[in-house]
Amino acid sequence: MFTSNPFAELSTSIPPAVIQTYVVIMMLMVAGGTLFDIFHKKSALYFFRNWQKSKRKSTRQVGPGEMVSLAVKTAFVEGLTSGEFCSTNRRIAHLLTMYGFLAYIISTVIMVFSYPTPATPAPAFLTALWYGGALMVLAGGYWFWFFIRVDVVAEGNSPFRLVRADLFIVSLLVSLTTGLIWAYLQATGSATWTNIFLLLYILSTTILFGSVPWSKFSHMFYKPAAALQKRVEEANGSSNLPSPADSPKIFAATHQQPRNY
Repeated sequence: MFTSNPFAELSTSIPPAVIQTYVVIMMLMVAGGTLFDIFHKKSALYFFRNWQKSKRKSTRQVGPGEMVSLAVKTAFVEGLTSGEFCSTNRRIAHLLTMYGFLAYIISTVIMVFSYPTPATPAPAFLTALWYGGALMVLAGGYWFWFFIRVDVVAEGNSPFRLVRADLFIVSLLVSLTTGLIWAYLQATGSATWTNIFLLLYILSTTILFGSVPWSKFSHMFYKPAAALQKRVEEANGSSNLPSPADSPKIFAATHQQPRNY
C-alpha cells in the first residue's frame, strides 16, 4: 500500500488530464480565496496601517541589515519551529500538522503531474512521503482536536462541538482521513467502497480548498507577517507589550502582599 501511487491507479478510470485539472483548480481556489480575504476583509490594509503606525511611534530606526536578521529569525522561530506556542504539546501537534501537510501537498502535486499513470511508476520514497505526510497531519490534527483545544480542555465543551472557526481543521482531517481510506480500499480491490470514499475525498478536499475566505486556511500566510511586525516593533521601540524582563516587576506591582496593621 505505501508504495502504491493512488492517483496513477485512479488514471485507469479517470483521465490524468482531469485529475491534473482538478489539482490546478484547487490551487487557484486557494490563491483566489486568499486574495479575496486580503481585499474584502482588508487584511493587507490592516497590516499596512499597523506598519505605518509602528514607524511613527518608533524610537530608533531599524536598518536593512537588522531587518534581514529579524526576517530570518522570524522564518526560523515562528515559521520553521512554531516558537510562538508556549505549550509543548500544542507546538508538537502544530509541527506534525504543518510539516505533514507540506509533505502531503508537495508529493501529491509531483505524483499527479510527473507520475500520472501506472506506466510511469513513482519512486517508493515519494509515495511513502504522501502516506507519511497524511498520517502526520492526522496525528497532529486529531491530537489537537480531542486533547488540546481550549474550549475542550479548559471550558469542558464536547470535542464534537463545531463552530465556523473549526472549518479548516475539520475539512483537513476529513479530507486526509477519507483519502487514506480510499487509497487503502483501492489497493485491496473493493470497488464499491473505493468509489464511495473517493467521492467523500473529493468533496471534503473541495471544501478544504474552496472555503479559504471563510476558514482559517489563509491565516497561515498572515502569521509570518504578523510575527515579523511584532519583532520590528520590539526592535524600533514602538511595541506597547511588556518585555519578559519587566514581567516580575509587573507581577510584583499587581500582586502586593497585604499589609499587617
